[in-house]
Amino acid sequence: MARYRGSSCRLCRRENLKLFLKGDRCYGDKCSFERRPYPPGQHGQRRGGKFSDYRIQLREKQKVKRIYGVLEKQFRGYYYRADRQKGITGTNLLTLLESRLDNTVYRMGFAASRNQARQLVRHNHFMVNNKKVNIPSYRLKPGDVVEVREKSRKVSQILEAMETVVRRGIPNWLEVEKDKFRGVFKTLPNREELTMPIQEQLIIELYSK
Repeated sequence: MARYRGSSCRLCRRENLKLFLKGDRCYGDKCSFERRPYPPGQHGQRRGGKFSDYRIQLREKQKVKRIYGVLEKQFRGYYYRADRQKGITGTNLLTLLESRLDNTVYRMGFAASRNQARQLVRHNHFMVNNKKVNIPSYRLKPGDVVEVREKSRKVSQILEAMETVVRRGIPNWLEVEKDKFRGVFKTLPNREELTMPIQEQLIIELYSK
């Protein structure tokens, strides 16, 4: 499988942006991006100069793929689906990514990172509308209820994540009942609610060539 197995911190440094790939560690003094805010590699500190339009578009696509933990083939599939939908293709793309089960588990605070959320979903710790779902890419719809399974409510990773979610907050399109270990995917997010520094139009331009 083509899953990236290297250091997550190298990805943040490569994209020149903190992607919060390692959960709580990203908020502390041990964050590699804070200590070495330049691209990785032997010549990372000397890189610079003018970049081509293609390179800028490519880096934006790589950044979004790494934020959501999606591989190229799957990401391209999201683009084609977004292009077929009504509305703005770039906004549709981000909405599809935000609707993934692993992303929603992370956003609700049941996991410290999207990578951890994928692992927890695969290990059968969550239900959607009272049915067990272990597919991280499962697409949620408005009104869907995501719930931690009864036997998983003492898992240390989930409990620790719920304690630290206050640092990043829970977005408005989700409603979480921490005491009941469940949340509701109330509605699809608006573009204005997605505050991450993403220029999705660059990705659309790249795939439209």
